[in-house]
Amino acid sequence: MARSIVWLCVAVVSGLCCGAGVAEAQRPVVPGTGVVLPGVGDDFEDPNWTYVPNDPKSTEDIDENQRKPTGRTTNGRWYEGIKRGHPDVVKRVPTPAGGLPGSEGALLMRSKFTGIPGRPSGTMHQDDFVANVQYRLKRQINVAEVPSVVTRVFLPPVAEWENRNGPHFGFRLALGTTAMVEKETGLFGIKRKEMGDEVYWPGMFIEFKSKDVTGAEHDYATLRIRGNTRGGDFAGPQITTTGWWTMGMSVTPDGMVHYYASPGVDELTEADYITSQYPYGYRAERFRTFFYNVCSADDGQRWSSSWIVDDPQVYLARPRR
Repeated sequence: MARSIVWLCVAVVSGLCCGAGVAEAQRPVVPGTGVVLPGVGDDFEDPNWTYVPNDPKSTEDIDENQRKPTGRTTNGRWYEGIKRGHPDVVKRVPTPAGGLPGSEGALLMRSKFTGIPGRPSGTMHQDDFVANVQYRLKRQINVAEVPSVVTRVFLPPVAEWENRNGPHFGFRLALGTTAMVEKETGLFGIKRKEMGDEVYWPGMFIEFKSKDVTGAEHDYATLRIRGNTRGGDFAGPQITTTGWWTMGMSVTPDGMVHYYASPGVDELTEADYITSQYPYGYRAERFRTFFYNVCSADDGQRWSSSWIVDDPQVYLARPRR
């Protein structure tokens, strides 16, 4: 039976979202501003695009098992997240209808065992698929260059979503700053706090509430933002339609993260602004990379929703000379 997503109410969100708090910022920069950073990102147009998974995948976050060697694409632009492992299915597919003009290839990601391979937990877990940005560039990008990332994401018809409440997909950044971090010192593993490099991962999640679970009249989906100054997620705009969406995040020299999204594949504009935040209270100093999350119930039976992305690119508004 066909299902439709919730009655649609477009949220106009600016700077202040539910639970977000107020944050003063430099003027937000629309993701996609400036020049495309060559050598990173991907358009998936090569018919020979291939991912080599090197299974079993890593589950360092669960059992401290990295299971090297980790997965890589043959073009060197993507790799398996060492913390949580890659999606079970990673492959190039024909671009769904309505995609970017001229696009013939896109990337499909899907998972059943998002926890330890072959050992279902019945608890939601997530897999990571990471863009190889900092290692290809051999540097991290200073936020003075005003980096941003734009990606297109295809949301399948709601009837094809994993019938589960909670996050289903994530689009995230890896940022670095200087903060108090815990380090081991000496022969006895004594821990102390000192100033050091702290990595954190803001982003946007597609969150779903199934009417079969909630008992509501309609399914309901939102973009959920990570995060506020305490690191907590908060609700962003309701998702108004399935099909193609464009999502983007930018980082300005004040270390603030700016979030944008809109249905369709058109370039982002100021009208697509959602919020600006200092996630976890951090001011970003360095942009490391971006990545995708694929989430599932990890019950050994249900597959995650199928997520297709296309043409993720990194931009610099003020590239260094």
